[in-house]
Amino acid sequence: MKLKLKTVFVLYFMVSLLGLVYALMQLGQRCDCTEHDMPKDRTISRLRGELHRLQEQIRKSEATKQPQKPAAKPSLPTIFVITPTYARLVQKAELTRLSQTFLHVPQLHWIVVEDSPHKTPLVTDLLVKSGLTYTHLHMPTAKDRKLQEGDPSWLKPRGVEQRNEGLRWLREDRRAQPGGDNQQGVVYFADDDNTYSLQIFEEMRSTQRVSVWPVGLVGGMKYERPVVEGGKVVRFHTGWRPSRPFPMDMAGFAVSLKLVLANPEACFDGEAPMGFLESSFLQGLVTMDELEPKADNCSKVLVWHTRTEKPKMKREEALQAQGLGSDPAVEV
Repeated sequence: MKLKLKTVFVLYFMVSLLGLVYALMQLGQRCDCTEHDMPKDRTISRLRGELHRLQEQIRKSEATKQPQKPAAKPSLPTIFVITPTYARLVQKAELTRLSQTFLHVPQLHWIVVEDSPHKTPLVTDLLVKSGLTYTHLHMPTAKDRKLQEGDPSWLKPRGVEQRNEGLRWLREDRRAQPGGDNQQGVVYFADDDNTYSLQIFEEMRSTQRVSVWPVGLVGGMKYERPVVEGGKVVRFHTGWRPSRPFPMDMAGFAVSLKLVLANPEACFDGEAPMGFLESSFLQGLVTMDELEPKADNCSKVLVWHTRTEKPKMKREEALQAQGLGSDPAVEV
């Protein structure tokens, strides 16, 4: 009996072992699942074919489609800014500040006119690096019209020859330009020491003849301005000789390019009495009734007649006397 049980146990063990070995061997074999995979493969193939067909249709459609022209943007009138400038210690600082204001104004052409017998390297280099559209000119002031050391700033008009040279170049350049747009634009006289809000340039861009607005910190007053009633300029708020034809500061008006071109003789009179320089230019172009008030009917100040304080150089002069002055090769 013992022998028989032992034999049965051995046989059972051998059969189990063989079954285990067979099962382990089957783990590494690839299952023949073709019958199960075929429906899935057919679906993937069909979808790929459909995708290819759609891609082909899109390609053909784009090839035959007419290109759409972008909507035409209305062109902005160019603002031609004429700036007279002269050599002094603060010249580069003034022009740098002004140029970086102009960088924010679209469609602006800066006409810089030096009071000099030639173009100086300082201004030339500054303009090249400015990133602006510009024209660089020069025109020296006659000796008998120059302010002497110690003269008050109001004694003689400044920048007359330079503004007139800018007007001369503008007229010649526009005549040489082909097309009907060569008369579209605005002319503005911007001194290099004033302060300008960007808004003033957008205000003047729509000028039809002559547009006007207030100027702050000028004529010994908080501001000077045209007084507007019923949408028309009727008089001027000014502290000195309000009877002048146009008692305004140079920074307080802009003129349409078309009007400048239509009046080739219009210019600034260097012999005009004190305070009449602006009037000498405007009298032949416009009447008071034709003035176009801007800046919310001339109720907002958007430009200021600021002046940079003349630097005091006493210590520099003392060091120069000792041979220890600043290096002249360093441009300030």
